[in-house]
Amino acid sequence: MPRSASTLAFVESPVQLLNVLEWAHARSTVPADGRPLLDGVPRQARSAGTPQGGPDAGSAAPHGASAAAGLDPSAAGAARTRIVVLPPTDPMSRGQLRRMAALARDEGHEIRWQEARGGRLAPFKALAALARDVRAARTVVVGDPFSRYVQLLLTLVRAEELVVVDDGTATMEFIAQTARGERLVRWHRVGGGGLPARVRELVYAPVSATARRRFTPAEGGGRAVEVFSSMPVTPHGGMTLRVNDFAWTRARFGPPRLTKGTDLVGTSLVETGVVDPDRYLHAVRTLAREHGATRYFAHRREAPEKLRALSEATGLEIVRPDLPLELIARRGPVGRTIVSFPSTVVHTLPYALAGTGVTVAVCDVDPDWLTAGASPRARGFLAGVTDTARDVHRLPAQAAPAAG
Repeated sequence: MPRSASTLAFVESPVQLLNVLEWAHARSTVPADGRPLLDGVPRQARSAGTPQGGPDAGSAAPHGASAAAGLDPSAAGAARTRIVVLPPTDPMSRGQLRRMAALARDEGHEIRWQEARGGRLAPFKALAALARDVRAARTVVVGDPFSRYVQLLLTLVRAEELVVVDDGTATMEFIAQTARGERLVRWHRVGGGGLPARVRELVYAPVSATARRRFTPAEGGGRAVEVFSSMPVTPHGGMTLRVNDFAWTRARFGPPRLTKGTDLVGTSLVETGVVDPDRYLHAVRTLAREHGATRYFAHRREAPEKLRALSEATGLEIVRPDLPLELIARRGPVGRTIVSFPSTVVHTLPYALAGTGVTVAVCDVDPDWLTAGASPRARGFLAGVTDTARDVHRLPAQAAPAAG
């Protein structure tokens, strides 16, 4: 492999890779006085989660025009990143990741595809292959702080700067848990698993504890920790926040052609065991009827059997996007209204589609939809995702019959 990169990013999903591209673009559009920019125009400081108005980004200055805005050339050079893709095993995610990797190469970034799953020895082989670069990197960017593999890599990090980019709404839980000093656990994960699971947690505890310390900024000018996010989060303990307003996406794609209909956005809440499948089907069918929806954009983790049932019950055209929805919507065509359940897109689409005239609506998840095995955190977390969404239209939860 060529010499170690000063900036090293680890991604495990298409959305994480998209957000690394957004972060690199934001870093490359920093003027000499250090103020962040929005499409070549100095941007005033603002709270996370608040999209900024202004002209449609389809007319924004292209990437190469940034020098004319008085940018610091060293910042643009520093933004070229080596991105290590740690792909999951499911085909949909891998396909989207390959397409996102092609976009990243077009931007001048270096891509390394590193298999870290698929066998007991795969993680250790990948760790050995990456160790030198991890130790040498001055800036390390991670997309999923909850990932055990990423946490293992963090034990090797000596970087001066650690950056966390969005892995969706999980960023909200990451900020909350680190603020409370808790161990990092995904919000939908339920405890249990018996003695073997408890033994694994005990063995893994030192790695998890080291990862938590890495996410704590070092005092006295040591390691810096930045969160790059579209979520409504407040940094703490010396962390800094850079707002992800999807400037790269808006500069590269669109504006989209709008259709007269409504598009629905799917969720993997059924697959993660949070929402009952029958009640979810009923809610989708009701929303499609009430809003005249014709298309259903499936989440990459939605099961094929569930999607077939949805299509048969609703008549919706099931679309399996080959890129993250923010890019699909920005390229178009897209409905004048997009309806989603509580998920990442109710925070990201208002940024990506700013100035296009598209309305983003969110439908609440009724507590009765939750399964008996749903995490105790599920109800409050989903409500928080909806309550904190900006520039979206709120829809009431759809009443559903008792699950059979």
